Amino acid sequence: MSGRLRAERVALAAVGTVLVAFLAVPILALFATATAGDVAQGLRHPLVWPALRLSLLTTSASLAVVVVLGTPLAWTLARSRGRLSRAVEAVVQLPIVVPPAVAGVAMLLAFGRRGLLSGWLYPAGWSVSFTTAAVVVAEVFVSAPFFVQAATSAFRRVDARLLVVARTFGASPLRVFFRVALPLSAPGLAAGAAMSWARSLGEFGATLMFAGNLEGRTQTLPLAIYTALESDLRAAQALSMVLVVVAFALLLFVRAVLRRSTEAERLEAAP
Repeated sequence: MSGRLRAERVALAAVGTVLVAFLAVPILALFATATAGDVAQGLRHPLVWPALRLSLLTTSASLAVVVVLGTPLAWTLARSRGRLSRAVEAVVQLPIVVPPAVAGVAMLLAFGRRGLLSGWLYPAGWSVSFTTAAVVVAEVFVSAPFFVQAATSAFRRVDARLLVVARTFGASPLRVFFRVALPLSAPGLAAGAAMSWARSLGEFGATLMFAGNLEGRTQTLPLAIYTALESDLRAAQALSMVLVVVAFALLLFVRAVLRRSTEAERLEAAP
């Protein structure tokens, strides 16, 4: 019987290995088919550094907006249990499943020059679309759900008894939030912020539709890859490698933060 069980486990692992190989081979090919000279030459392409600077600027701005607005929202959702909170949570998560092109069209129809809110937002006729600010708006739209979802889960893991004790000592709701909830939820918030930043860094479709592909103005790293692919494969490959390395580093960071948080919770729960 033990031999049969071992054979079944091996068979299941072999089937799963097919998917692992399918996911890993393209990433390996990205690095295996490039030489150091090709990467260096690709990084000297005139598209690279303006796109890198713009991406760092816009993703930092979008992350700041997401954290400042998303943290109170996540706290509110974590402390609420009604139907309204569940509906709000579903709306916040909707951009995760909406195709990026649809998100871009939706933002044009909402915030564009002739959009739903144009009369209120642009009384002088100016429009945020196809500007650097539009890049930030698109990145906030697609990345906010990742932070809010992670932050809500982190806040829900906070022991409610600690909050009650803090309130009995006379702490105001805001003081409880800043002095108890935020420190205890910090690992989850940091992981959510990293995932949100990674999502905004890789944003393509919504940015292209809402902000365009203007070099030095709205052309972020993914858009620079798309443009470089038409003329210089080495530049596109070098930029792709940069994004993969950044994404992998962020993934390791998130896993390390969550693992330490889980270990700390296990030690606190131990008798």
